Amino acid sequence: MVSFEVICLLLSLCIASRAVAETKTEIEFARPDGVPLKLDATLIEGKGSFPTIVFVHGGGFTGGDKKGYPKPVYQKLTAAGFNWFSVNYRLSPEYTFPAHTDDVESAVSFIKTNARRFKVDVKRIVLMGPSAGGHLVSFVGAKHKSGNRVAAVVSMFGEHDLINRTKPQTDCAIGGSIRHTESPETCLSDGLKAFLGITEVSPSTAGILHDASPISYVRKGMPHYLLLHGTKDFHVPYEQSVLMRDAMKKAGVPCEIITLEGGGHGGWDNDPSLRTYQDQLLRWLKQTLRLKE
Repeated sequence: MVSFEVICLLLSLCIASRAVAETKTEIEFARPDGVPLKLDATLIEGKGSFPTIVFVHGGGFTGGDKKGYPKPVYQKLTAAGFNWFSVNYRLSPEYTFPAHTDDVESAVSFIKTNARRFKVDVKRIVLMGPSAGGHLVSFVGAKHKSGNRVAAVVSMFGEHDLINRTKPQTDCAIGGSIRHTESPETCLSDGLKAFLGITEVSPSTAGILHDASPISYVRKGMPHYLLLHGTKDFHVPYEQSVLMRDAMKKAGVPCEIITLEGGGHGGWDNDPSLRTYQDQLLRWLKQTLRLKE
């Protein structure tokens, strides 16, 4: 029979293994065109600098908020000793590309500039985001401004190749379902239209699609990427992650995909068969950032 003293020791070890953190909200990090942009921060208490997640929310480029982050992932990574920043950015249709990516760049710059204040390990900053946020972190990770390079990018079911995404096809993944048509059409969602500031795909808009695609900037020296995607995502096809992975591997840049068989456009934490991605994600982060187990 286990003694009371042993039980107390085990409990104390469990508590000690979980990082203690403090949350600060509504920190202004930029004011483009007079628009205040703010972030929330959960900061690990203690000495030294800590690996850091910069989370960019989804919402189809037209909605969402920094409070809309996945709580189970946030809790797991915070307990593992990661700082967590969740940032806002300007939304469409009022603002179009590249306002959104510029704002993510501003957040990274602000966090790096204040690294000592926030106890951020600038060599272990990871961009992470789902859906529209997945596109934005993928873009900024690939085409970052001087001084804004991060160590890694985690893109969850994001768009990567807008040329491929909008090419004429008979099956379009839009609005949560596959739409079948007799003749080819372009798969251009309302969110992408608002984000790009276009109403149709044509030779005149091809340049915008190219410039807004993360895959256009794949090159040697990029951060390591982890892509997470469900095989039954009817908003952003699984193929989008495959295209990005293949392009990065061709360029000699590490990129992996965690494939969630039967997974849709998020909602994975509610399915016991899918939520194992959380542990896979944490393992990848520790290996990529060379953190001690």
